Amino acid sequence: MAVSASTFPAPDTVSVGRALLSVSDKTGIVDFARALVELGIELVSTGGTRQALETAGLPVKDVSDLTGFPEIMGGRVKTLHPGVHGGLLGIRQDPEHARAMDEHGIAGIDLLVVNLYPFEATVAGGADYATAVENIDIGGPAMIRAAAKNHAYLTTITDPADYPRVLEALRADGGKTGFALRRALAAKAFARTAAYDAAISGWFAETLGESAPDRISVAGALSQTLRYGENPHQSAAFYRTGASRPGVATARQLQGKELSYNNINDTDAAFELVGEFDPARTAAVAIIKHANPCGVAEGASLAEAYARALACDPVSAFGGIVALNRTLDAAAAEEIVKNFTEVIIAPDADEAAIALVAGKKNLRLLLTGGLPDPRAPGRLVKSVAGGLLVQSRDAGVVDDLDLKVATRRAPSERELADLRFAFRVAKHVKSNAIVYAKDGATVGIGAGQMSRVDSARIAALKAGEAAKAAGRAEPLTKGSAVASDAFFPFADGLLSAVEAGATAVIQPGGSMRDDEVIKAADEAGIAMVFTGMRHFRH
Repeated sequence: MAVSASTFPAPDTVSVGRALLSVSDKTGIVDFARALVELGIELVSTGGTRQALETAGLPVKDVSDLTGFPEIMGGRVKTLHPGVHGGLLGIRQDPEHARAMDEHGIAGIDLLVVNLYPFEATVAGGADYATAVENIDIGGPAMIRAAAKNHAYLTTITDPADYPRVLEALRADGGKTGFALRRALAAKAFARTAAYDAAISGWFAETLGESAPDRISVAGALSQTLRYGENPHQSAAFYRTGASRPGVATARQLQGKELSYNNINDTDAAFELVGEFDPARTAAVAIIKHANPCGVAEGASLAEAYARALACDPVSAFGGIVALNRTLDAAAAEEIVKNFTEVIIAPDADEAAIALVAGKKNLRLLLTGGLPDPRAPGRLVKSVAGGLLVQSRDAGVVDDLDLKVATRRAPSERELADLRFAFRVAKHVKSNAIVYAKDGATVGIGAGQMSRVDSARIAALKAGEAAKAAGRAEPLTKGSAVASDAFFPFADGLLSAVEAGATAVIQPGGSMRDDEVIKAADEAGIAMVFTGMRHFRH
């Protein structure tokens, strides 16, 4: 029968006389252990941790001194023993627990320092199945959970970053820890084991090919507490999941203000979009505002691509995010810093470019070391009231699709190149999405409208405004190719694109009125291809 927690209320402070240390990540462990010894705390340890402490000349007992049993099975079994878990779980104020500990020679443990086998890092490194399984820690989570449950009497450390915090408390209070600290560390300990188990269960589901396992866990480590969320009255924080996909979560920030919630969201959208463009083939730049592109372009250089992307909608680009698919160079940086930009994200940057960006102290510069693979599998999670929506990443790439010519006229080579470009961008525009493109650059983007006709008209309107700003008489959409993220349910959306000057259309097809839309395209003399793949984005 479980003892009621109210029977023996937790003491405010607890003296630490014995510490058990068993860590995979040995960062700072020797210095921490030395400080414990200086405070008169006895050390008990296992395997490699004990050897590290002994090599440093510290007095340390082996865990077998507590258990009376040697490590066996290659270290798989060493701490799973009443001599350890009795010392972790025993309620010090309970006479029955005290008698049991005394009768069986169980020594109390007051401080547990454990971090786990590097399962996540092992899997991320591409380890084979057997190696991954061998890096599933058993004894560590068991000890952590035991000590954290008994936080009324034990201090549990699972993160080397907490060593200074605990030492400060011990030194300030004569070798004692307070209940508030023990409870906070217990909460952190349970969060760590939960995240560890989530990583393991997720890996198993992936290896089994289960797209919808019976249970799913989502875990992350706090990267930063944000000033606020989408709006100032909303609290927010940014967590890293441990995934190795290059992007805002893995980037190195060289300079600039702390990223905001909206910065992070928009920067992720920008870099995922620019990742669609192979840097070995062309330079590409995407400018994002409110998670939608306001200009995307290819070019012989980043500077050229940026100028062409900016020309699509220079008004909306103000205060936007700029993503590049190649190393940021001085020529591109010089052009970008002429305009107010919140964030620049790129795989890398040369020293001259870094120096130029440094002149704008608030401009954030993020370097990722690589580009996200648009074809790579992955999982997207969205919260709804009372649940989670989980789906695979949209890994569809237009270059891999078998395009079907639906009209009498087939697109020209130039039109086909622009159709592919436009559809590549439309994948990253909020639905309903319409994208006009010409010569490898967007010239009009309509996003997030309830009606596809409205998206087509808005895109054409934006193109007209951009043309006027550039001092051009004819709309930028004249002679363009147009992409629709989903099929045209009626011919009206297509006819709006024709009216804007488009000469070729790319869309998924599959509407019950496809014949009507094809007929309208033929009557207008334009080319149209079907992809067979939709790119809704909500």
